[in-house]
Amino acid sequence: MSVSIQISALAGVIVGSAASYVTSSLAERARWRRQQDVRWDERRLAAYADYISAVKDIIAIAQRMASQRGLSEDRATPVEPTAAELERLHEAEVRRAALIETVRLLTDTDTITATRELNHTVWHLAELARGQVPGDQQTWNTAFAEYRQARDAYHRCARATLGISGVAISRDQTWPPRWKPVAGEGPDGGSGLPPA
Repeated sequence: MSVSIQISALAGVIVGSAASYVTSSLAERARWRRQQDVRWDERRLAAYADYISAVKDIIAIAQRMASQRGLSEDRATPVEPTAAELERLHEAEVRRAALIETVRLLTDTDTITATRELNHTVWHLAELARGQVPGDQQTWNTAFAEYRQARDAYHRCARATLGISGVAISRDQTWPPRWKPVAGEGPDGGSGLPPA
């Protein structure tokens, strides 16, 4: 065999080995990145869910207090703003404040901005429920509608960071819901349907 044939064969083996190495390295790197993406997506999902759960705890307590004060038309069981209930509200806020830090660490700027807006609406409702700011049913309804819009914006941003395609199913944004009788109407005073 001539030297040139041996060199060509050796070069072919080297090129083939190098191509195989590069291909397997790229495949391994892509697999590692996919695993990292899944790992961080799982953590983001848990952080988002824990945070929104804490928000909903605050809203549930605030709705019950607002119902007691005559602000909320929701049929939540009214609760007096006793020291025990105020402590529950405080503990829910402490939990929310702690969980927001994980969200901030794991998410993007748009979601952080949406989270900040959601926090503001939650604080407004809590202050109305505690009587720290003046308000009436209309003030509560407006604040609650703003909360729902901020919550939906948070969900949209969180879904985007998780790579969930499409949009969440839109829901009726009227408050109170259309199917609830308007105060003073219903069995005793009219149709029970809201005005058109």
